[in-house]
Amino acid sequence: MQYALPRPGRPGAAKPAKPRQGRKTATVRKCLWVPPITCPDILMKSPRWLFILITLTTGLGIGLTYGWVIDPVEFFDLTPDTLRTDYKTDYVIMVAEAFRAEQDPATAARRLAIFGSPTPSAIATDALDYALANNFPDADIAILKELITAMQAWSGILQ
Repeated sequence: MQYALPRPGRPGAAKPAKPRQGRKTATVRKCLWVPPITCPDILMKSPRWLFILITLTTGLGIGLTYGWVIDPVEFFDLTPDTLRTDYKTDYVIMVAEAFRAEQDPATAARRLAIFGSPTPSAIATDALDYALANNFPDADIAILKELITAMQAWSGILQ
């Protein structure tokens, strides 16, 4: 029996429908339309990360070369009298703690003599003034007072 109208899929059938995806090319896998793999986003991000990595590595290399080879830091010995006042005070407190443990005023005076020409009692007094002005703990102030008393008695200076 012959049909009056041609059937789809046979010779003389209607034109095939256009794909629903609206793309020019696609592949068919198990009756599903799969778009072709073209990912320009991945290709654009990869050089960006590569550029950042190369830039960071180059900057690190230039920085290390400058710091270690071209202009390295020159260390030299400075006397403690170039310290800031707070560090001087900390040093005097450490001398006072050592004096409390050793009870040797000559050693404490020798340790304070690295600050220059002022007398050991004057150095300890300056440290006490700074400690009082900056609210140091009472224990530190007490050992500074002990050190001042010992330095005054050791040098024979009474104030």
